[in-house]
Amino acid sequence: MEEQLDVAGRRKRLMSQTEQSNSNSLIPQIGRDLSINCLIRCSRSDYGYIASVNRSFRSLVRTGELHRARRNRGIVEHWVYFSCSSFDWMCFHPVGIRWMHVPRLPLSEPMLSYKEALAVGTELLVFGMEMTGLHQIFKFSTLTNSWSLGREMNEPRRLFGSASLGEIAIVAGGRDRENNILSSAEIYNSDTGTWWSLPRMNRPRTMCSGVFMDGNFYVVGGIGVGNPNVLTCGEMYDFKTRRWHEIPNMFPAQINETEAPPLLVVVKNELYAAFDKEKEVRKYDKGRNLWSTVGTLPEGTVSMNGWRPALRAYGDQLILIVGEPSLRRGIEVYDCVPDEGPLQWSLLTFNDMGGFFDNCTVMGC
Repeated sequence: MEEQLDVAGRRKRLMSQTEQSNSNSLIPQIGRDLSINCLIRCSRSDYGYIASVNRSFRSLVRTGELHRARRNRGIVEHWVYFSCSSFDWMCFHPVGIRWMHVPRLPLSEPMLSYKEALAVGTELLVFGMEMTGLHQIFKFSTLTNSWSLGREMNEPRRLFGSASLGEIAIVAGGRDRENNILSSAEIYNSDTGTWWSLPRMNRPRTMCSGVFMDGNFYVVGGIGVGNPNVLTCGEMYDFKTRRWHEIPNMFPAQINETEAPPLLVVVKNELYAAFDKEKEVRKYDKGRNLWSTVGTLPEGTVSMNGWRPALRAYGDQLILIVGEPSLRRGIEVYDCVPDEGPLQWSLLTFNDMGGFFDNCTVMGC
């Protein structure tokens, strides 16, 4: 009897070791490294299927190991995330022309202020303020397909300028709980989930836009303090010197404070802007500090003081998202490749869920 138990125990240990060996190699026939080399070529839309195979595959996805392997090989997919209401988000894959639902944001009630969203690394950050004045950051992970509360900024804010570059993002300016306009800025690292304060800008500003260009962060336009309070200057944060440098007359003045922040985007380290009233797209000349017209917006583009259209970049292309709730015509997504000639927009896709989106951001990972 004891001999039979000993044999059964050895068999159980052997099976356990075999399972461990198989899980370490993922696909036993080809080994772990080749397994990962195959899996990095799968689309991010397949992460759920990969994670469902077994615990080892699930760990590969949820710990970010698969993402880091893709990042090291330079494999990037750009997905556009849309907020359709205070609770609901959708994402769109431009290459596969696929629309997908994101799990419902876990809010007990709509936020009072809900205008900022930022994609950084494998995370979608949604910034809002409750009726009590409490600022909150909700974080959606594409690795776990779930929401969680993000870590609060050192100086909570709203209506700020922001941009991301890989696994880091910068937020600059905005308003605090008492509605004061801020000159502070912070940097976020999605790998560690932490915020660090940066040196203060030369000017406080809100309703501004942020971009990364040539490896540095720019904040442009917005509303400042004083009279007149509409800002035409920009500022660049130099990572090498850790200083802000003001750029006078970088962007034409807004007419009033109700207009949206500048619609800016960077493609191939070139800065573009959509000028809604003129229905134009212009390119920035960094050497001369001037803007020149390179094309027009698609026919029929409408907005509410610049709030409805969204100009974004995915890879080397411009993408324009158009939606207007009063027309109920759905959301239209256009794309084009900026070059030396006039812009040629193509209708990439149409979604008939109604002509409304509150915000959108592009995640590249």
